Order: sequence, then C-alpha cells, then structure tokens
Amino acid sequence: MTVRLYDTQAQALRDFAPAEEGNVTMYVCGPTVQSGPHIGHVRAALSFDVLRRWLAHRFGRVTFVRNVTDIDDKVLANATADEPWWALAYRMELEFSRAYAAVGILPPTYEPRATASIPQMQELIERLIDAGHAYAAAGDVYFDVRSWPSYGALTRQSVDAMESAADADPRGKRDPRDFALWKGAKEGEPADAAWDSPWGSGRPGWHIECSAMSRRYLGPEFDIHGGGLDLRFPHHENELAQSTAAGDGFARYWVHNGLVTVGDQKMSKSLGNFLLAEDVLAQYDPLVVRYALLAAHYRSNLDLSPSAFDEADAALGRVRSFLERAGRLDSPFVWLAYPPDGAPEPDPDAADVFRLPSAFADAMDDDLSVPLALAVIHDTVRRGNASIDAGEHEQAWIAAWQVREMTGLLGVDPTSTQWRADGDEAVSAALDRLITTMIDQRAEARATKDWAAADRIRDAIAAAGVVLEDGPAGTHWSLHNG
Repeated sequence: MTVRLYDTQAQALRDFAPAEEGNVTMYVCGPTVQSGPHIGHVRAALSFDVLRRWLAHRFGRVTFVRNVTDIDDKVLANATADEPWWALAYRMELEFSRAYAAVGILPPTYEPRATASIPQMQELIERLIDAGHAYAAAGDVYFDVRSWPSYGALTRQSVDAMESAADADPRGKRDPRDFALWKGAKEGEPADAAWDSPWGSGRPGWHIECSAMSRRYLGPEFDIHGGGLDLRFPHHENELAQSTAAGDGFARYWVHNGLVTVGDQKMSKSLGNFLLAEDVLAQYDPLVVRYALLAAHYRSNLDLSPSAFDEADAALGRVRSFLERAGRLDSPFVWLAYPPDGAPEPDPDAADVFRLPSAFADAMDDDLSVPLALAVIHDTVRRGNASIDAGEHEQAWIAAWQVREMTGLLGVDPTSTQWRADGDEAVSAALDRLITTMIDQRAEARATKDWAAADRIRDAIAAAGVVLEDGPAGTHWSLHNG
C-alpha cells in the first residue's frame, strides 16, 4: 500500500506517509465570508473531503483544520449600517456550512475563525520582526521579501518577476512586492474591526492568518496544506515564506484542487460568472451535485453544464437499481459482513471476500483518481447485475457489498440514510403501497386472462416511470433511471 499525492511545490507525485503514525494532519484554506458560496467553493471543499476520507481509511485518523476568514477588506466592504461586518461574516459562514452539509462534506476537526487567533498572529509577526524578515512602517507591518532567499519557492518565481503586492496601502513599503502582515486602522473603518498591537491599532493581513492558525491547531509542521489552484500565489507563497522565515517547518506536502470554469473561464464572483451553491442545490438533488463535482479528477478544471448533472443522476440511478435488486436476495454472506452482537468472529477464509476491489484501491492511492474509482464501481455494478441474472446470488451479494463500501468511501452511497430528505420515508411507503396495489391488480387480471386490463395497468405503471421486474419470488418495482 503506497499512497501517492501530487505535491505542487515539487511539481511531481510523491509517496505520502504522515509524520505521526496513525494521524494525518491537514490544513485547508476555508472561505472568506464576504458573501455566499458559489459551486466552485463547494467543489474545492469536496475535493479535500474525499482526500480526508481516503486518508482516514488508509491511515486511521485525520486531524482536519479548515479556517474561516471573517475579517478582511471584502467583508468590511460588503457590510452595511444595518448589518455590521461581524454579523455579515457569521451569516455567510452559516451559508457555507449549509452548502457543505447538503453535499455530505464532513465537518472539520477544528474550524477556527481568524478573529479568534489575533494574539497568535501578533506573536508570529513579532518573531518575524525579531528575525529581520519584517518591519513596521506608518502603522503597518510588512514582510521583507528580499530578506528571505527562498521567497518564490512554491511557485518557482523570482522576486523580480513578481507583480507588486496590492494587499495594503504601500505608504511604508521598502519594496512594492512586500506584503502586509498587519494593517494599521484607517479612517472610516469600524472601530470594532481593529485590535491593539505593538505597532498601533489595526488588523491582520490575510496571509498571516493561516500561518498562525495552522501552527496553533496543528503545530509548527504538519502533513498537508490544501486549497484551490488560484491560492498558490500570492496566498500560499506568502504563507510558506512567513512561516519558514519564522523558523517553522510548515507544510510537508502542498495539494491544490482545480477550478470550476464557465466556458473555460474561472468561475469568480468578481467576474460575475458564478453559479450560487444555493441555486444549484435547489435545482438538483444534493447527491447528484456531489457526484457531478467528483466526476472529474480533483486537479483538473471542471466545466459544469446541465448535462454533467444529468449524467450523474443516471449513473447514481444504475447503482441504486442494482443495490435494490441485490437487497432482495437471500445470502449467507449477510451474517459474515454484519454479524449480530455476541456472535463469534466470522471464518477468516469466508470473510476474505469482503475486500475492496484492488483496482479501486489502486486508483484512490494514485493521487486520488476518483474517475477511475467510479469506473470500478460501475464495472462491479455490471458484474453484480449479471450475477443476479445468472442466479449467482452469493456473487451478486458480494458485488453489492463492494459497491456499498466503495460508494461509502466516496460519500455517494445512494442507499445511505444521509440522503433521505424529511418525509422521504413516508412518501416512499405511500408510493410502494400504491404501486404494490397496482401490481396485485395486474396479477389478478392476468390470472383471469383479462389481458386488456393487465395491459392498461402495465402501461399506467410504465407511464409513471416505474419499471417492473418479474421473478420467481414475485414482481418488484423500481423507478426508471435513464
């Protein structure tokens, strides 16, 4: 078993192992909550949700930190007299949390807000000043990029080739590329958006926030730093510089997800070409959204279109239909997979059938190749259906167990109770009662050779999108999934 991840800094696949056996430590840049999430934000969070799930499967535990940037120029700009910046930030944070939960993204181990770590940020800034890598000027504090020879190591750029840092007023900068660690309070800004500091009243720069929070919750060195491809520069480049210049080991691996595009152009609020997560989730089933966002490799850009959601819906329908068919089979393997309380351990030779397909594990180990893993799931579904048709019930049930395990690891098991909306069970029970009654009426019509009535009932059922499957154990129904 070797997990390999593409390390952005190395620009190569690297074998991964956590620094602490049995515990992967991961920090992912979370949202700046100036407005609600678009579907690109959801795709980014989902990429690391799947990585987290797989690493937990392989290594046993993942300590996962995802921050909330609740103080920022954009947050202040979007605040109003009726809704101060902190109220806006909290309302938007809740919108992100709802969108993440809707598509089954697991909550982080810790989700710190930037405003709760101001002392840790100030302490890190002081260390940089003492080390000669930062300086105070006109109420601000800047990182001196030319003092750190490794600046540009993440994106492999030279300082002279970089554009000026536009993250603060350049009033006291020694070099236009120096970036802000602390921003002095300005006239007109809310008084409660500033904190006392050795350099005067103000607030932290964006980049120092993540360096301080990752250190606070994971220590001076941790395994994986993640985020969107668009964060490599300047955000992650600056994080790396300030943390290592302060003497911290920082991230051992850098992992970045691709962007969601619209017509090959990055989806962005500033460009106005975004799809709000709320609108997408109102139009499509959340499980379908999750599957559609997973269908492309996490490092590739994803150009979303309505057909992507239609294809995801059809794919999930095939999985669901097979699992429902397999669920109607009797199999001695049920006891082996799920022994009752107090039962003896299953026979090891018999239990050996309960393993993930090696092709699935190989795909996931190879830089989280979810598209290949999904292909293995559908191959297993096809084999399982063929086994049912051939009367090979044990083989069909083993295939169903494997499909449940694989889709569970990806968070796309369509039979999981997490995807049942309020009232679904009552609706399903009512629908089953109605269709079962029609099936019984059809059977009675056929028994009395009333073929016209039997055909009318069959046609009415088919027109409702219901598929009937006649077998030795009776007739079963399922919804047509395209």
